[in-house]
Amino acid sequence: MKKVSLGIAVALSLTLIFSAAFSQKVLNMSFGPGDVPSLDPSIATDTSSIQVITELFPGLTRLNEETVELQDGVASYSVSDDGLTFTFNIMPDIAWVQYDGDEVVQVMDDAGDVRTLSANDFVYGWRRSVDPASSDYYGSVLAPWVVNGSAIYDGDEEDIGSLGVRAVDDLTLEVTATQPAAFLPNIFGMWMATAQPSWLIEEYGDFWTEDDAIQSYGPFALKEWLHDESMTIVKNPFWKATDSIPAPKIDEVHFTMLEASAQLANFEAGLLDVSDVPSDDIDRLKSTPEYRVGPGSCTYYYGFNTTKAPMDDARMRRAFSFAIERQAIIDNILKAGQQPAGFFSRPNLVGAPLQEDFPDLAARSDAEAARADLQSYLDEKGIGIDELPQIIMMHNESESHARIAQAAQQMWSENLGIDVEIQTQEWAVYLETTREDPPHIFRLGWCLDYPDANNFLYDVFHSSTNPRNQMNNPEFDALVEEAATVSDPAERRVLYAQAEGILVNSFAGTAPIYYYTFSDLTSDRVNRTYSQIGQDRFEKWDINE
Repeated sequence: MKKVSLGIAVALSLTLIFSAAFSQKVLNMSFGPGDVPSLDPSIATDTSSIQVITELFPGLTRLNEETVELQDGVASYSVSDDGLTFTFNIMPDIAWVQYDGDEVVQVMDDAGDVRTLSANDFVYGWRRSVDPASSDYYGSVLAPWVVNGSAIYDGDEEDIGSLGVRAVDDLTLEVTATQPAAFLPNIFGMWMATAQPSWLIEEYGDFWTEDDAIQSYGPFALKEWLHDESMTIVKNPFWKATDSIPAPKIDEVHFTMLEASAQLANFEAGLLDVSDVPSDDIDRLKSTPEYRVGPGSCTYYYGFNTTKAPMDDARMRRAFSFAIERQAIIDNILKAGQQPAGFFSRPNLVGAPLQEDFPDLAARSDAEAARADLQSYLDEKGIGIDELPQIIMMHNESESHARIAQAAQQMWSENLGIDVEIQTQEWAVYLETTREDPPHIFRLGWCLDYPDANNFLYDVFHSSTNPRNQMNNPEFDALVEEAATVSDPAERRVLYAQAEGILVNSFAGTAPIYYYTFSDLTSDRVNRTYSQIGQDRFEKWDINE
């Protein structure tokens, strides 16, 4: 990966000078280190990619980033009495657009007419997202809830046309669900369920999302993508403003790819409008008017490869989880009010159990219990600690992730007597590694896609979903399947608590570490919303003249 450092300040400065000359409003911020992995809605799985995709390709429904309430996206909808048939009425005259090198222009069809968003564009996108030949992990989130979706995604049904989604007419989309569930309108509005340009994908194949090709229809369009360096999205003047997705006031959003320390240096030099805050600088900056901290939307966790010895044994996984001193990591490294995570699902989700209500089921920091599990394993195998294979812990490149990993490494050494090797990879490479051949232990975060415990438990750890997390536990599967169909919140919480007990304790398929908060600095020239969903809505931001 090409390293980006303070030298980017020169380019940022020129951008500011150029934009000022034309009285443009340009927001400068950063994604963090590493390239954006993909702008293909059927493939994207990470927060940077999804952030941009949701501005280029808004879905049928859309979460309000501040209230976490479900709103109309590019459609209104109704549901049949049995909860199985969803009818989406798409807004008329939403133009497909493209940045042509000078400005955003409308896309024309073969007859010379403006291409407008249609139900068939959604049918095409849904089919790509459940087709194993063109989709990634999030196809498994959509597939179980649409008739024939799982059969297609699993490769048992070859007729992609049998998927339970159809265009009734140009502006009416009908979806047939496999079973009723209160959270389905959320899933049906996610990025993998959005419209996609069939004509463009058929022409460009895998390269359709590059900046010289991509066509979109949302409040912003892609202007430039310099891989490993920066990305710029630009206001779409043809966007039809709605209550939930207004017309942007900002002309451009320019993203660099910087570590938190480089972001801060550029922010303090006036070259970035928004910056992450390195933990070492929180005490210095938390009393400044630019600093803000608030609830996050993610759970930080360590996954285990349950097929690699010694992590193929629940006692070893539990030992490594319980040996992590969660509060010490928060107090000494993070310093932004994070909460230790005993369960994987965040406590503010619909149906999520509270760890204080089910303490015996939760993961915890307990060195004595960790050593007991380790000794039980060693005794059964008839080996000593020095006979364990080398254990690898991996994280993607990040100053913060490195410090947390080093702290965990020290805790495992002190509490278990085991020396763990730390390895790092660039973000896009890391995503591929953790999908195809995960090491013994690997860092990930899971962020809210919709505010229901189903999103954290079924969508991540059911055996039919995320390939990075290898639960394959029938008892867990049965619990989250049942909980998804139950309407009583108290009953759902009990079922999810039992599932959490398997996930983080008895089976110990993962080690939740903490619940995120967000902390950042925002220039006083920026008027913004503060998102509770992990995605910002830049069409609601403005820059003071």
